[in-house]
Amino acid sequence: MAEKGINGLIDLVAGSIGGCATVFVGQPLDTVKVKMQAFSHLYRSSFDCFRRTLLKDGIRRGLYAGTIPALYANVAENSVLFCAYGFCQNGIRYISPLSNTYKSPNRPLMPVENAFAGFFAAFFSSFTLCPTELVKCKLQALRETGKAVEISAFNLTRDIVKVEGFRGLFHGLVPTLAREMPGYFCFFGGYELSKSFLTNKKPDEAGLAITILSGGVGGASLWIAIFPFDVVKSKIQIESLSNVSMISIMRKIVKNDGIKGLYRGLFPTLLRTLPASGALFVAYEYSKFYLELGVREIGIL
Repeated sequence: MAEKGINGLIDLVAGSIGGCATVFVGQPLDTVKVKMQAFSHLYRSSFDCFRRTLLKDGIRRGLYAGTIPALYANVAENSVLFCAYGFCQNGIRYISPLSNTYKSPNRPLMPVENAFAGFFAAFFSSFTLCPTELVKCKLQALRETGKAVEISAFNLTRDIVKVEGFRGLFHGLVPTLAREMPGYFCFFGGYELSKSFLTNKKPDEAGLAITILSGGVGGASLWIAIFPFDVVKSKIQIESLSNVSMISIMRKIVKNDGIKGLYRGLFPTLLRTLPASGALFVAYEYSKFYLELGVREIGIL
């Protein structure tokens, strides 16, 4: 029991480090993605959005708008996600049909089993992600919504709670769950499958390049699978839509812009996710390795 607790803490810390790496690498293109999802009519293309944001608001206030809540969001999400992922992997070992064949409690999981572990882990991480993601999206869209560009994440959070109560911080929870759970099935499944394929079914031997490439494949798999839900989530959070269903918003988008409207901002997202997801898994895998090494050296494990 103590060993599982320590392993969970290691996953928590390593996931936090991975979350920080993701934000610093991918935040500019995440800003472009959010703007294209909610205000595609204002920009000719993702490149036009990137250029105009940079020219009007610069790097810190423009491309890196919402970085503080993004850090909170990614640290909170990935720490909980990877911690829950480790526990869900242990659960999958007991309930998987393969458990009757492979009796070892520490047996390596197959990619599809890791995918299901990611699916269940995302349920828990969604509750930490939703409030910080909401604040991040609103900060990224300040200019387009006509709000003061200088408002801080703290003041924006305070205003939301003052007007709508704590429930207001959870606008978009349902589409967040609808996005995160199948998304992380594809994310961890794509990552583990790619790593297994590239290492000839010896994933423990993956080096830096394979970890980055597999992380990019996992990230791309996630976004391609769930992007329409992310578009709906962004609209609900930016426009504070509380009494409108996901289906009705999807129908409205398709009616106005066609199916392509559900994929506005996909290009910058894929462009972002390759290095960002690679950085996430490199930071996670290597920090986890050295943390485990450290606790073994001092005799905790």
